[in-house]
Amino acid sequence: MNTKKKILVTHFDYIRLKQMALEFAKQDKTNQNIEDLLGEIERAQKVDAKEIPANVVTMNSQIEIKNHNEINFEVFKLVFPEEANSEENKISILAPIATACLGYKVGDNLHWRLPNGIFQFQITGIHYQPEANGDYHL
Repeated sequence: MNTKKKILVTHFDYIRLKQMALEFAKQDKTNQNIEDLLGEIERAQKVDAKEIPANVVTMNSQIEIKNHNEINFEVFKLVFPEEANSEENKISILAPIATACLGYKVGDNLHWRLPNGIFQFQITGIHYQPEANGDYHL
């Protein structure tokens, strides 16, 4: 549903995300979120973790987004499903908003289908990106 800009995913994230998505797909073959995630990571350009730009959203990044229709900013961390915790603003990569952000960069404007309609937002900042901090194992 995003405008199909080029996105980047590290080889490490790609392998882990694909394995996780395929495991989840075995359990729930009709999950649109899994299909969306697989579609995004398959079309992504895969790069070495040491070469990914610091302004690109990767797994375990803490990012800031702004809804185009509001003045409020939202900050959350993209995590694997087992680490998700809404009280700590850790959002599962299987949540539509997290899938929408993966691989895009600061400044990108996105349009993504959510259960209550099309969500239009901009990635306004990355507060933490593992690769930019030398944390290649996260």
